[in-house]
Amino acid sequence: MRRVALHALLAGLGAAVLIPFLWMLVSSLKRDDEVFTVPIQWIPEELQWGNYGRIWQEIPLGTYLGNSLILAVSITFLQVLTGSFAAYGFAKVRFPGRDALFLAYVGTIAVPWQAYMVPQYILMEKAGLVNTRTALILLQAFGAFGVFLMRQFYLSIPDELIEAARLDGLTEFGIWARVALPLSKPALASLALLTFVNTWNDYMGPFIYLTSNDLWTVQIGLRSFVGVYDSEYAMIMTGSVISVLPILAVFLLGQRYFVQGVATTGMK
Repeated sequence: MRRVALHALLAGLGAAVLIPFLWMLVSSLKRDDEVFTVPIQWIPEELQWGNYGRIWQEIPLGTYLGNSLILAVSITFLQVLTGSFAAYGFAKVRFPGRDALFLAYVGTIAVPWQAYMVPQYILMEKAGLVNTRTALILLQAFGAFGVFLMRQFYLSIPDELIEAARLDGLTEFGIWARVALPLSKPALASLALLTFVNTWNDYMGPFIYLTSNDLWTVQIGLRSFVGVYDSEYAMIMTGSVISVLPILAVFLLGQRYFVQGVATTGMK
């Protein structure tokens, strides 16, 4: 009975978490004047399936989705590459001041982005990179959180295995590429998924650096439905549902590795 009660509680909590998504999905099939009715109308009188066709005609949604995909894939690849490489150095390479440098680097996570937002923008402006994807890619290609996550996983790899690879003549780069990386697929999948979702949902970065409509991401593009005096809420919900689908697909494909990476990171 205790197990049944626990499963019922977890099922209820899971359903509660899905309520906002369900409301967004239902709202995407309504008219604008039906979205914020009180009480909530969970089943519209007339389903507006045409919203999913009309949104492609009102805004260049394909372009926005493509821009989001380019940024998400590029930044995810670079963060996984640089994070895993730096984490290997902090975990398995001995050099003076290693731990102090790691603590200082990880400590940057505590610094809010708003504190260095303006200096970053000035730097990108002087480099002539404003209104380009390159600015966002360069600023987000490195992340202290990714280094911390991968380092915790690399600590679980036996040092004897690394020493054996050194005795066999492998360089540190070779050990990272041929020993550490193949063993860290779960942690790599976790970092890739978290980075992809964070980049895909990023609003402030593209809003600050991208001014051209051809470079807008889907999060910025949906602002086209927000007017001065009124907003097309049904179209916003329709675009939000479409923008969630790529994240859902990525999570479903990497769910097994993601759960395994979170469960084993930091275990020795």
